Amino acid sequence: MDLHRRPHDGDAAVPLRRHKSPPSSPKASDALPLPLYLTNAVFFTLFFSVAYFLLHRWRDKIRSSTPLHVVTFSELAAILSLIASFIYLLGFFGIDFVQSFISRSSNDAVWEDHINHAVHQQIPILPPPEPLISSISTEEDEEIVNSVVEGKTPSYSLESRLGDCRRAAAIRREALQRMTGRSLQSLPLEGFDYESILGQCCEMPVGYVQIPVGVAGPLLLDGFEYTVPMATTEGCLVASTNRGCKAIYASGGASSVILKDGMSRAPVVRFSTAKRAAQLKFFLEDPLNFDTLALVFNRSSRFATLQRIQCTMAGKNLYMRFTCSTGDAMGMNMVSKGVQNVLDFLQNDFPDMDIIGISGNFCSDKKPAAVNWIEGRGKSVVCEAIIKEEVVEKVLKTNVAALVELNMLKNLVGSAVAGALGGYNAHASNIVSAIFIATGQDPAQNVESSHCITMMEAVNDGRDLHISVTMPSIEVGTVGGGTQLASQSACLNLLGVKGSSKDSPGSNSRLLATIVAGSVLAGELSLMSAIAAGQLVKSHMKYNRSSKNVCQM
Repeated sequence: MDLHRRPHDGDAAVPLRRHKSPPSSPKASDALPLPLYLTNAVFFTLFFSVAYFLLHRWRDKIRSSTPLHVVTFSELAAILSLIASFIYLLGFFGIDFVQSFISRSSNDAVWEDHINHAVHQQIPILPPPEPLISSISTEEDEEIVNSVVEGKTPSYSLESRLGDCRRAAAIRREALQRMTGRSLQSLPLEGFDYESILGQCCEMPVGYVQIPVGVAGPLLLDGFEYTVPMATTEGCLVASTNRGCKAIYASGGASSVILKDGMSRAPVVRFSTAKRAAQLKFFLEDPLNFDTLALVFNRSSRFATLQRIQCTMAGKNLYMRFTCSTGDAMGMNMVSKGVQNVLDFLQNDFPDMDIIGISGNFCSDKKPAAVNWIEGRGKSVVCEAIIKEEVVEKVLKTNVAALVELNMLKNLVGSAVAGALGGYNAHASNIVSAIFIATGQDPAQNVESSHCITMMEAVNDGRDLHISVTMPSIEVGTVGGGTQLASQSACLNLLGVKGSSKDSPGSNSRLLATIVAGSVLAGELSLMSAIAAGQLVKSHMKYNRSSKNVCQM
């Protein structure tokens, strides 16, 4: 997609957000009978002409010993013309200062009247744009910027035309500023490897966004300690998760188990009749045909292994949900290639099959769906821990009975009353999103990856707390996509899951999924304790509110 110009003030699409600039104040030059350039030419000519005439006359008088105070009519007219032109030229050179001072004062008054009018009319007021600061330093780049602004050069083609991704981003950024009239000065440009995202992470870059990364831990999970990186702009989140990690550590750690590991893709095909669609359904579900279909599917990658095919019909439309293992990759592209291989193979025996789309939303990707909640997608993980009574009281500042009751009424009954789909938890998506961004996962897959049910139960004669999180669709990978970027790769390295496992393909991504679940367990434990103890608002006022004086800043 190319850059587009901003719509003009009269566009009906944004009638409430666009405001015309206050009318410019009249200038002193507007009162002249002739255009300013003609008036200037006349007075410049007059000044130098009469000055030459008078100097020539006074030289003749000195030679002839004629008194200088004796003047003729022509000399008197010349003197008056000289004075008049001098006064005009003096005003001409001083008019810029005077006019700018008057214009600035009048514009401030007009803008104030404009704002007052907008307030009375209840029209939203946008702040005046920041001054545009150009980062273009060469004439060649300036020409390219103008070409992009004029629409002669597509913005998306800059990388291929210039062969320099950093330079392309700077030129695109400058063109965007000029076309929108809005400054991007506060958006960082330097310090990023734009070559690393070419063709795989982000198109048409103009900079990058800085997100702080905090660490929680150590998280004691399955006998190993992990320091968990979390990229977030929300106060209290890292601190709360860290407190949960402390409680888990003091109680002997948490344990996890992976129930399933398989990514899914579900194409939709159409036939002329429902009977014909059912014939393909029976063919795909016949165990005798699975080995052949798996052989065709697995050609897409040496890590792809077809696990199962689920079919459902809607009239004469057939939805086929393919699930396969994908090694250490999250696997969306891998499974899509395998599905395409199978569709091409099926076309031979079912030539009347009309392939509507490679994805028919029965997968289901980046959308809350019951099929993921029930069947799972990606990694299905259960993580549990037993928190000792003294830890609940000393670290979490509450008691076991209060936590169990709150979990039942909030996470279970409250979510059921709300009609939640996979949302039987306190804030699983908070932790999932923070770890996803830090480790280069697809943030949009937070939707189904945050499906979680949190369970709490009093054990050991009611003294200790058993807490567990069940997350059926954690979609993560340690290779591909954003995981290869420098910052995200460093966070994966911190966890010890960077790249692909050579000894056991898929073990790194499965370990990352268990770390996500363990971190969610810690986050759930801490937040629920804060709510049970009535500390939620107090902690947010302490950690999530800046004490800086913004006016002084």
